[in-house]
Amino acid sequence: MKDIRQINNPNNDNKIIDACSIFGAMDTTGRRFSGEGVIRAIANMHDRGNGLGGGFAVYGLYPEYADQYAFHIMFLSQQGRQETEAFLKENFDIIAQQEVPTRPTPPIKDPPLVRRYFLDIKRPGQKSGDDYVLEKVMTINTELSDSFVFSSGKNMGVFKGVGYPEEIADYFCLEQYRGYLWTAHGRFPTNSPGWWGGAHPFCILDWTVIHNGEISSYGINKRYLEQFGYQCTMQTDTEVVAYAVDLLMRQHHLPLEIVAKVLAPPFWDAIGRMPPEEQKLMRALRQVYGSLLLNGPFAVIIAHHGEMIGLTDRIRLRPLTVGEKGDMLYLSSEESAIRLIAPELDKAWIPMGGQPVVGRLKTGAKKTVTAGEAK
Repeated sequence: MKDIRQINNPNNDNKIIDACSIFGAMDTTGRRFSGEGVIRAIANMHDRGNGLGGGFAVYGLYPEYADQYAFHIMFLSQQGRQETEAFLKENFDIIAQQEVPTRPTPPIKDPPLVRRYFLDIKRPGQKSGDDYVLEKVMTINTELSDSFVFSSGKNMGVFKGVGYPEEIADYFCLEQYRGYLWTAHGRFPTNSPGWWGGAHPFCILDWTVIHNGEISSYGINKRYLEQFGYQCTMQTDTEVVAYAVDLLMRQHHLPLEIVAKVLAPPFWDAIGRMPPEEQKLMRALRQVYGSLLLNGPFAVIIAHHGEMIGLTDRIRLRPLTVGEKGDMLYLSSEESAIRLIAPELDKAWIPMGGQPVVGRLKTGAKKTVTAGEAK
């Protein structure tokens, strides 16, 4: 007799919902480095995924186009490509464009066409450059057929798809790229489909998020973000985290420490034991931003130019380990992945739940230098 688990799960995958692997590496001097070590580290956590999603974000990637917005777009049809390229020509000056280089990788099946476009804003009007780009990304992802902008920042890029992360790295030839900050993700989808757009990282402008866990507050988070023009189109819960961070930090200019208290706030009984002024602040945040509280277990790595941030839920139901070696900062689901590429760490620790770990470029550090130029 056939096991009922195989009837509901034809791939016979064990849905272990504490899986997914996350990894981040940052050189705080701004020195760019190859992603080979990051690829080895995320591959070391192969068993935390099931081949239904893998991806990478790289910062300092395009120094020759550092002032242009770099759109990575996947196309599911030629009609989608034609419509989208006409839209880009109407709304941007296309400085350069090309197909993203790939190589045949046997496990990667039926990939979409992925192209990158380096864009200057043609006519922003009353909007800031970032707001203009945000609006156009949402238009492409909601109104144009068979096209998905999955990376839209400056001097950075996301590469992702259906496969194990080491397979995605091989497919996109990522060993040939260099950046000063890398994040990587191996996915084990639990309640959303495994598809190319739904793999991690999730990106808007230069914000990227990778996530292990489940955002059970997705519905209310999504409805709140829609009030500010964000549209969730990638069919997975993690997308709301990227948009929430962009809203809170870029648009509302909140410091990171406050953003952490919005996404993973203290429990009410803990707030009740705080000094009066701190209580007042925490209550105000819950009243104003209560709809952005992230319920459910999670560990996330949030990145943008100049910073890499690790954060877990309030009671730390998903693992996160921090490692330091010289100017390098590492964040990982497992310490073993860090020690694979940095065996002799200066320091390693596990952060408290709800307490952000922040790596920042050192004062005067460059974001686009090559390995031999950093001082």
